[in-house]
Amino acid sequence: MTFRMQFEEDLNTLRDHIKELAIGTKKALRRSVDALYNKDIHTAREIMEDDSELDAKEEQINEEAILMIAKQQPVATDLRRLIIALKISSDLERMADHATNIAKATIHLGEDHTIHVSPEIQEMADVALDMLDLSIKAFENEDITLAKKLGEMDDIIDNKYGSLIREMLEQTAVNPEQIQHVMQMAFSARFIERFADHITNIGENIFYLVKGKTYDLND
Repeated sequence: MTFRMQFEEDLNTLRDHIKELAIGTKKALRRSVDALYNKDIHTAREIMEDDSELDAKEEQINEEAILMIAKQQPVATDLRRLIIALKISSDLERMADHATNIAKATIHLGEDHTIHVSPEIQEMADVALDMLDLSIKAFENEDITLAKKLGEMDDIIDNKYGSLIREMLEQTAVNPEQIQHVMQMAFSARFIERFADHITNIGENIFYLVKGKTYDLND
C-alpha cells in the first residue's frame, strides 16, 4: 500500500469515527429532550452514564488524528483535514455535554412537578438535530454551500430561544413560587441553544477546511 493510500484509508476511518460520535450526540439530545417532557428520571440517569462513552470516543478520535499528524506529517489541505477533525470532535463532545445537562435538569425537576414544558423546547431541539445532520453531511462532502445553511438554521433557534425566555419570565411573574422549576426549563433551552452554536462552529470549520480562511456564520 502506498503512503497516499494509507493516509486516505486512515482518514476515512477517522471520518467514520466522527460520524459515530455525531450519531451518539444526536441520540443523547433526542433522549434528553424526551426525558424532559416525560419526566423520565430513569432515562435521564442513563444519558448521564452514557456520556462517558462519548467522551471516550472523542479521545479515540484525538489519538488517531494526532498519530496521523506525527507519523505522516501532512501539509496544506491534508493537515487542515486532521486539525478540523480534532475541532469537530471537540464540538461534538461539548454538544453531548449539553444534552447531559438537560438530563440533569430533568432529574432536578423530579417526577412530580406540574410546570408546563413549552413546545418551543421541542421545536428548538428538532431544528438542532436537523442542523447536526446537515453539518455531518457538509463535513463528509466538504460542502460549504450546506455549511452556510447552518447559520440560517441557528437564527431560527436563537429566535425561538428569545421567545421562550420571555415566556418563562411571564411565568415567574405569575407564579413566583415556581421560579426554581422555571429556571430549569430556561437552562434546558439554553443548553439547546449552545448545542446549536457548536454546530455553527462545525460549519465554520468546514469553510476553513475548503477555503483556507475563516468565515462567520453568524454574520
